[in-house]
Amino acid sequence: MDSLLLEALAERVLVYDGAMGTQIQGAALTDDDFILRAEARHSTAVNLAAERLGGKLLDGCNEALVFTRPEVIEAIHGAYFEAGSDLVETNTFGSTSIVLGEYEIEELVYDVSLEAAKIAKRAAIKHSTTAKPRFVVGALGPGTKLISLGQATWEELESTYSLSFKGLLEGGVDALLLETLQDLLMVKAGIVAAERAMVDTGRKVPLFVQVTMEQTGTMLLGSEIGAALNMIESFPSVKAIGLNCATGPIEMTPHVRFLGRNSTRPLCVQPNAGLPIMEGGKAMYKLTPDELAGHHERFVSEHGVALVGGCCGTTPAHIKAVAEQVGGRKHGVNAHWQTVRGLFPGFDFEMKTDEQAAALNLVGCSSLYQFQPYIQDNSFLIVGEKTNANGSRAFRDMLAAENWEGLTELARELEGEGSHVLDVCTAFVGRDESRDMRILLGYYNRHITVPLMVDSTEWPVVETSLQSVAGKPIVNSINFEDGEARTHKVLGLCRKYGAAVVALTIDELGMAKTVEKKIEIADRILARTREYGLPDHDVFIDCLTFTLGSGDEEFRAAGYATIDAIREVKKRHPRVNTILGVSNISFGLKASSRQILNSAFLHYCQEAGMTSAIVHFSKIKPQSQIDPEVWKIATDLVYDRREFKVA
Repeated sequence: MDSLLLEALAERVLVYDGAMGTQIQGAALTDDDFILRAEARHSTAVNLAAERLGGKLLDGCNEALVFTRPEVIEAIHGAYFEAGSDLVETNTFGSTSIVLGEYEIEELVYDVSLEAAKIAKRAAIKHSTTAKPRFVVGALGPGTKLISLGQATWEELESTYSLSFKGLLEGGVDALLLETLQDLLMVKAGIVAAERAMVDTGRKVPLFVQVTMEQTGTMLLGSEIGAALNMIESFPSVKAIGLNCATGPIEMTPHVRFLGRNSTRPLCVQPNAGLPIMEGGKAMYKLTPDELAGHHERFVSEHGVALVGGCCGTTPAHIKAVAEQVGGRKHGVNAHWQTVRGLFPGFDFEMKTDEQAAALNLVGCSSLYQFQPYIQDNSFLIVGEKTNANGSRAFRDMLAAENWEGLTELARELEGEGSHVLDVCTAFVGRDESRDMRILLGYYNRHITVPLMVDSTEWPVVETSLQSVAGKPIVNSINFEDGEARTHKVLGLCRKYGAAVVALTIDELGMAKTVEKKIEIADRILARTREYGLPDHDVFIDCLTFTLGSGDEEFRAAGYATIDAIREVKKRHPRVNTILGVSNISFGLKASSRQILNSAFLHYCQEAGMTSAIVHFSKIKPQSQIDPEVWKIATDLVYDRREFKVA
């Protein structure tokens, strides 16, 4: 990875630039500047586009200025460097086929990005010194279509963002930035695209991500800051996380405070120059340079912000004030440095203890809307099981009828019953599982607030599903039944798309029956998950169980073998989660008996340290609501306590 920028970030507070659009508006440009013409200095693609357009006015397309008025763009970068910026963003906010397509130049994504990077890099070189190197950040905005609302596809977004990032990288940028993001599924697509572009170009640079929190207190689609942070932090390539646009620093403060307390990455903050005020039909920003600098002083000193700058309405004067106030300051001891040793190997910070770091991390999963911790204060992580074609006749019948609204209502019922996560599986003979998952998860992504567990035995279905779900889901599941090939494939997808994983204690010989075998397979699984960089807290070991309802002598120990295995997994790997499909213990029994046995078995699994369960929670009863004699019978069955009477 290009390290000079990370070294600078590790040493001191760095200053971004301010608004590009504000400066373009003040550059006295004319309509002629927004007409693309064929010139010798342009690429073939640009000249062909110019000829096709035939002098058409590209009014409002600031990206076209990298071809028509590159000196203006370079001068703006230079003005920010002269004001004290350490980094400037390329003039590529809308450099995607979605935005450029509105001006009929969608084929110029790569050319715009390449040229914009070169322009910014020239300015950076001119203003760099040994004592103060200057950097260029290749920046892309959210475009004009939201994937979670079905306005664009994953393939469309990943493809165009990857192409734009490729142009930026080949143009020499020092980092990549996704900014002003409004949809978490688009965030995910952008991150995957950036990583793809780095592989394609052979250049690995830091990736920064900035979301936009509206005055409502959430992102545009209703995402809480915790959901955003939880999802973004599942991608190791993201080296800084933050906020920009929509509001001024006052409105951003609660979110900056949250990030300072919970993020494991350096923070970047670029507010607008206050909220806009309409004057003469124009939006005016009234926050003064000194006021912006004062807010950044508090962000840096109180919340550990490491990258500061401005967005809409900010000018070189604002950046000059900010640079003079906080630029170059040494970092203090802040929450976001808890994993800095891993991000910046070799740099020594005053670190918090592992225990403090673990307490601060947002350990859990998330949906488009909210974060869900794995560890529940007064319960276990309840995974609803009725949104599964293999376990619910109602779900299967509605899936066959393609009753997507009914399937959504079924999921809402599980939410209402208290499920923290929903296990979703559309595997049904004769149907296209990938298609069904894509459609259904599109509904669930928009309408279900709890996180989702993607349940499939087919890795292509898993990938389709992970491209359909915002937030950080859980994948169910991996095992070694057919060797390790599929496990490696699924773990690669979990790493690529930012997901946790359920792992079953099954190997090439079948389901583990004894405690020793369950532990052996669990250890083998964890060796693989760690190989792929998944933290232990994102792994759910399922020690599995066999039914006690068969009467088969071989399985009489199935209950307590699972309980003992759960206890041993937690002892050996304390940060690993454990999960279980509880109802398997009672398969084959009558419904009334199943409810009692499931309740007792779940109780003892929890006592052993089980952290989550796939269960129909409304059918579970606490011990206090079950007759003591009946509870004893269930307990004796679980622990195989046989009593024989002598005649």
